[in-house]
Amino acid sequence: MARKPHVDEGAPAGGRVRLVAPDAPEDAAGADVLGLRPTRLGDFVGQTELKGRLSVYVEAALRRGDALDHVLLHGPPGLGKTTLARILAAEMGVAIHETSGPAIEHKGMLAGLLTGLGEGDVLFIDEIHRLSPAVEESLYAAMEDGRIDLPVGEGSRARTMQFTLPRFTLVAATTRTALLTAPLRERFPIVEELTFYADDELAEVAARTAARLGCPATEDGALEIGRRSRGTPRVTNNLVRRIRDFVEVDEGTRIDRAAADRGLSALGIDRAGLDEADRRILRCILEQFGGGPVGIDAIAATLSMPRDTLEDVYEPFLLQRGFLVRTPRGRRAQPKAAEHLGLEGPGQPRLL
Repeated sequence: MARKPHVDEGAPAGGRVRLVAPDAPEDAAGADVLGLRPTRLGDFVGQTELKGRLSVYVEAALRRGDALDHVLLHGPPGLGKTTLARILAAEMGVAIHETSGPAIEHKGMLAGLLTGLGEGDVLFIDEIHRLSPAVEESLYAAMEDGRIDLPVGEGSRARTMQFTLPRFTLVAATTRTALLTAPLRERFPIVEELTFYADDELAEVAARTAARLGCPATEDGALEIGRRSRGTPRVTNNLVRRIRDFVEVDEGTRIDRAAADRGLSALGIDRAGLDEADRRILRCILEQFGGGPVGIDAIAATLSMPRDTLEDVYEPFLLQRGFLVRTPRGRRAQPKAAEHLGLEGPGQPRLL
């Protein structure tokens, strides 16, 4: 199911999509046609230790002639959870059936998905933390016992019919592990976390994407894009597509460092990978709250931004890169943030 594009809450009227948002839309069909998505573990860039473990699990399952154990992938959006689910199905040589937690509205829909699986197939559920409690409880028996029970009839004639399911693998993805119930989490024998990517890994992604798009990138150009991609491959791919547009309009033939810098600057993405929304958050903390600490609700109210958007979309990168810290009393901007913005930090003279 296609994910709705994230709209910057503080954007001008019309709602401009943030290219650097990890949940920004990516043309999945186009990405697959162009070969931007890897189809094998060996082609997947980054997450080296995770790939090593997954390859062992796949090889062991194939040698036993068994289905792969159920897998839970968690981590920030845009790091490749959906791609890894597809890769696992390809490595196992089975079909994959994709859906999302909000799309499974009742037990009947879940039963339809499960009974439509072939032997050993992969069922991928994105945003599994958004399953309703009734659907989640029905999933327990499917995962553990290979069956699903459905009520048939009404009133005194109501009875429960049991459907036996083929062996299958549930691959689930979530960005909010804390919202998973303990009974659901414990039913996954394989639980793996995806982490942010290094700049050189994203440079490799950028170079591959640019080559596929027919606008090759130099080593310096790819690294410049990688440095400003917020540790997220989806952001890298989105930026390469837009920079390619600038290069083509300028009648260029490749993405070198100068072209990458011009395109990224035109997109409002600075050398630290921050866009205007990120800078607005840091300015708010530094200028209106003296650098903090300040509660998340106060920041959200000041910026007219939903709290969950602030926490899930904006904060992770600012925390990861050391511009922001969480304390028991609230969020606090680091001196690095003041220096980057040329603002006065707590107890510091104004930077000129």
